[in-house]
Amino acid sequence: MDNFVARWAPSTGLVAVGWLLAAAAAAGLVLSASSADRPGAVLFGVATLALAAAASHGTFVRPRLTADGDGVRVRTLSGSRRLFWDEVTIRVATTRRLGRDVAVLEIESDQLQVFGWIELGADPRDVHEQLLALRAG
Repeated sequence: MDNFVARWAPSTGLVAVGWLLAAAAAAGLVLSASSADRPGAVLFGVATLALAAAASHGTFVRPRLTADGDGVRVRTLSGSRRLFWDEVTIRVATTRRLGRDVAVLEIESDQLQVFGWIELGADPRDVHEQLLALRAG
């Protein structure tokens, strides 16, 4: 178990749905533009860009978080950053949103990284437990 590496990334199915919705919005853009519906074309254009950006992020930033016995690696669009265990504080923060308790994983070093279940593809509380186990060795 010395070389065990845990990985978390957005669900492949969720990313695929994002791409399908972006394609549907692009089709709506083409149809509304061809029927001279300018407001509809603008709305479909904005939706296409937003959905394509979200799906691209989910596609290209995989895995979002990896961890092993030495520390964690956080991947972003600008690159990957390695953080050793003695440099980071890991905690789960729970907030109330729309009447529900929502847990997020916070990894803090010189910057605060916040991960929800969409970015991790798993419950942040479960990821927190696995990270603590890896940190303990």
